[in-house]
Amino acid sequence: MTRAFLRAAAMSAALITAAAAPAFADSKDYEFQLIDKEVKEGDATIAVKLIHKPSGKAVPDAVIFAKRIDMGPDQMEGMTAPLEPLPSTEPGIYRFKTELTMAGRWALSLGAKVQGETGTVESKLIVTATP
Repeated sequence: MTRAFLRAAAMSAALITAAAAPAFADSKDYEFQLIDKEVKEGDATIAVKLIHKPSGKAVPDAVIFAKRIDMGPDQMEGMTAPLEPLPSTEPGIYRFKTELTMAGRWALSLGAKVQGETGTVESKLIVTATP
């Protein structure tokens, strides 16, 4: 066998291995975005979209394991509200039912796992409740 043949065979094997290896993104490549930054005070539905930032595409089927809403932005971290997940209306959109008892700024904190990724996606989004 010639050196050129061996070199070509080694290069082919390296390319095949590289192509077969999964390409994992970093959890920092994902973010939640509010659909509406304002909701009415009282019974409210808050919707967020999880996107893959490099592609701009919505990410369905994430597992949201941490969720909280409080009035931390208005220096009232102890003022919390219940937060209940609702069924999704479209892929990559995550909806929550809550009761915002007063007007002001509320921090929606979310933690999620994206299938196939090793890190955790964490976001704190500010939504304003209006009277």
